[in-house]
Amino acid sequence: MSENPNETIGLSPKPPETVLPETSSELMGDLQAALANGDHIELERLTSENPRDLFCWASLSAAAGEGIDGYAFARVGYHRGLDTLRGSGWRGSGYVRAAEPSNRGFLACLALLHLHSRAIGEKDEQDRCLEFLQQLDPSYDWNSFEALNAIDFIFLS
Repeated sequence: MSENPNETIGLSPKPPETVLPETSSELMGDLQAALANGDHIELERLTSENPRDLFCWASLSAAAGEGIDGYAFARVGYHRGLDTLRGSGWRGSGYVRAAEPSNRGFLACLALLHLHSRAIGEKDEQDRCLEFLQQLDPSYDWNSFEALNAIDFIFLS
């Protein structure tokens, strides 16, 4: 018998869940306003001032639309997001749930990378991104994520 009372015999441990740090409400408001106004210059300014913020990269990608610019912004956000995940204790597996508002910047970057990969014909990357999204949060319907609802996803509280 195990001496650890938290260990359940015969059951696999629950995968860990990672919650990313929150973005300031002021920056979120500025991003939302810039998106609403279609102000790409302001989005670029906010991102250059906050290059580690995943919501900035997701916003730039969403605003850029389908094509290589949106793809590039999503890819940068995805790689910055992996660094942020690791810095938050993620060790390559476990959940990063969409229900956590602070996780949505990274998840939006990955979902947008999936969409933009499809748009530029990167089938392998498109498939990898969707598989990763489903592993990170299997409870979310990632097939319903579209570029048109990306902004709603990013700012849903």
